[in-house]
Amino acid sequence: MSSRKRSPRGSGEQLRPEIIRAAKELMAAARTADDVSIRAVANAVGVSSPSIYLHFADKQELLTAVVIDVFEELDRVMVAAGESAETPLDRLLAYGMAYVRFGWEHPEHYRIATMDPCARPDVDLMLANTCFVHFRDAVEECIANGDLADGDSTLITIELWSAAHGITALMVTKPDIPVDDPFAMAERVLVAAAAGHAR
Repeated sequence: MSSRKRSPRGSGEQLRPEIIRAAKELMAAARTADDVSIRAVANAVGVSSPSIYLHFADKQELLTAVVIDVFEELDRVMVAAGESAETPLDRLLAYGMAYVRFGWEHPEHYRIATMDPCARPDVDLMLANTCFVHFRDAVEECIANGDLADGDSTLITIELWSAAHGITALMVTKPDIPVDDPFAMAERVLVAAAAGHAR
């Protein structure tokens, strides 16, 4: 275990983001999240395993924190991708493609965040306050702009999100699919999904 100076009194909470960051990096390099132990995270941070348990009750709670961090990063990537969009429909597509690229570039993080079951409600709460909200805002703008037909924006967003997740999951789990340009395929899938709701 690498050495670490004793933290000043009252600075214990500063260790929490370090733990999350270390766990996130280890999971990115591992075959699966199951291959990352609390001991490995502690070694990466430079503390003892009991120090991890001062911040997280168990590994599942640490994984939940990593998932929340992943969703926050994905949200920032999506928002940045949509900033230059000229129309609501362009923004919706930019969000979708940013989502796909994020999953492709962070396959293990994406799998942990979207494919593994997690019973803790705070993950769903994070989802409801970041990526999904921006997707839904774009859908509502498209409806108001006349690009999409009137309808329940939440249900439409779920359908479009499902399309984005489906093609991303395929690209992550089957990276050798026989297509020349998987991102061009992903864009066609997203456009087709949106076209199903065109006015």
